Amino acid sequence: MKELVPDKIRSGLTTEFIGQEIVYYQVIGSTNEVAKELARLGASEGTLVIAEEQTAGKGRLGRSWLAPPGSSLLMSLILHPSLTTPQLPRLTMASSLAVAYAIEETCSLSVHFKWPNDILLRGKKAGGILTETSVSGEILDYAVIGIGLNVNLDVHQIPEIAQTATSLSMELCREVSRLELLQALLKSIEREYRLLQEGESPGDRWEARLNSLGRRVMVDTPWGQESGQAEGVDANGALILRRDDGTKTYITVGDVE
Repeated sequence: MKELVPDKIRSGLTTEFIGQEIVYYQVIGSTNEVAKELARLGASEGTLVIAEEQTAGKGRLGRSWLAPPGSSLLMSLILHPSLTTPQLPRLTMASSLAVAYAIEETCSLSVHFKWPNDILLRGKKAGGILTETSVSGEILDYAVIGIGLNVNLDVHQIPEIAQTATSLSMELCREVSRLELLQALLKSIEREYRLLQEGESPGDRWEARLNSLGRRVMVDTPWGQESGQAEGVDANGALILRRDDGTKTYITVGDVE
């Protein structure tokens, strides 16, 4: 296993602030939990928390994230975006696009998204984004972007995900350099983050990669199940759903089946 130690990551990294400060662990519970604590203590913007293995890695809605040591990118970034609370989902969209561009640059694989935060390769999940924030009143204290990406993972070793997940190495039938991918990702995130800070919504570019666009979908929401045609997303990432009765609704929280 080639470890993603800080000196290797910084060598050749051309970003100005994303990933210039690195906190590395071989084994950690959750990179997001560590990043949130560091953010509370005043860690600089762009600080990267990265681990070879997580024992309590998590996805959305409290789900666990499974990855053997050294098989994946398991990382979190601390940011201080100039966004209002309704705009915060833009961080997830921008981060997803950054992942897509990095994969396409280094692996030449086509990337799509499943609303709201899954990274797909040929219809199977290869990664996900977990955005967590701290807000005081209307002031955003910090945002932590957690990224999990299956790189050299054989999903058949994990029965729970064997039918629904994939990895870069499985799609390419070869091992992928996690270091090269990570450096491309950090550069891509910095570019997307700058656009976000300049006021650009990534919604249109994100929507163009949505796997459910124009399809009939079922959406599990906190208030029950909704169904209809997925027409797209708005500037802040809400799913635009045309119900069977012709009415339109904007869904901000839920899971597409």
